[in-house]
Amino acid sequence: MKSFSSSSFAGQRAEVLDLAQAAVSRNPQALFTDFQWFLYQGQDTVFFTAFSTTSFDADGLGNLVAEMVALAPQLTHGFIGARPGQPFPKHILDAITSVELVDDLDGYPDKWIGKSTDIFDAPDLPLFRVMAAVRRGGPDGEGRASVIQVRSSHALLEGSDSALLTRSQSASHGTMSDHANKVGWRSRFNGVLRGGFTAMLYIAIANILAPAEKPWGFRTLALKRHRLRQLANKLGVRQRSLLFALVTHALNGEGEDKAMSKKVIGAAYTMLDTKRNDADDDFFRVRALEAKFAVLEDFVDYVRAVDDTVAAIEQKDITRFQVMMNAMFKALRGINRALPFLPGKRFWRFNGGIHVVLTLVPPHRTYGPMTHGMVEPIYCGAWHPATNIVTFCPGREYVTLNFSMETRHLANVGKVEALLEEMERREVTPRPSPLPLGERSAQSAG
Repeated sequence: MKSFSSSSFAGQRAEVLDLAQAAVSRNPQALFTDFQWFLYQGQDTVFFTAFSTTSFDADGLGNLVAEMVALAPQLTHGFIGARPGQPFPKHILDAITSVELVDDLDGYPDKWIGKSTDIFDAPDLPLFRVMAAVRRGGPDGEGRASVIQVRSSHALLEGSDSALLTRSQSASHGTMSDHANKVGWRSRFNGVLRGGFTAMLYIAIANILAPAEKPWGFRTLALKRHRLRQLANKLGVRQRSLLFALVTHALNGEGEDKAMSKKVIGAAYTMLDTKRNDADDDFFRVRALEAKFAVLEDFVDYVRAVDDTVAAIEQKDITRFQVMMNAMFKALRGINRALPFLPGKRFWRFNGGIHVVLTLVPPHRTYGPMTHGMVEPIYCGAWHPATNIVTFCPGREYVTLNFSMETRHLANVGKVEALLEEMERREVTPRPSPLPLGERSAQSAG
């Protein structure tokens, strides 16, 4: 079974659940694809957090988790004792949920966000947690009675799942690759060669050159969508390019002493592509791409160069990098089966020269019982060892920027909004706006 989803096999539900149960009884991660295995082994985590007008209690939070599991059945496996596709008993719900009373909601959600590696401490519990902080005095002046956070292994949830659950829609995956759309044998062969070689090379290099663990931190920032839309139109660039440029330019800093690079910022970014193929991962919808942004001191020149770079990348074959990555994940998993001590702990701290990962998730718009009472801004992000990540989460009114990175970069987060304000005031020479199709053709996801 390459992928498990209780809604994908409606006609054979009992048989499929029996097969899934037998598989996870032998190996809790047996149903994981190679990409899922990679994220599980690296202990990558994701989070979703938002304020709510609801004052949650233990039963209310348990009911919310039950609804979430029904919509995302992948949450029911990956741990010892799992029963794939089945509701959790009450003692499991109690173990993975928590409610605390607080005097006020100041400082949230930043004071709550972390690496979430505690998820992996109990191998016999599901790979996610749901928590709520409830204000003792009831709703504050903004009507917020509580704040809720979902923390999960990235192996189980991605940005598109979070967006679907926010709308109370099914986040069940099924088999996400399209075997009717064949990748050419040359491309596949080259991808397999590059993936296998990269896996072995990375293992060798990482265990020699991986940096020591660095101080890590998390910050969030909420910006009004209309501000970004107006500035993107003014500069003649895609809104996505504006977001990428704002954070990379601000984080890199001004003057000669650059925090990331004086010449080129190495970035990876993610997108959703509806044109699936037979080399795609069977679980994840997301596709990764590589980009190199030439460092330019003037922001107008820089953001337009970023826009051109992104456009050029996506006019080429965007499957090439992901085919190679999937082949690398497969090779790493095979190596680990034969030699369980590889790839080794240091491997996960090696980022291959990437300065930052930029992830734009699909719009998060609350709808239905799952998110009843939740209010914008909505925050979501990710953590991967030694990887600076910025996750952009658009809602109806806000886009939140969620930073997971070395603490030395966090001092520059405040420069993002200062740069935005500066550009809003500045007079710029008009540039033709990109076609709307360019904005729509590559919806991004984490």
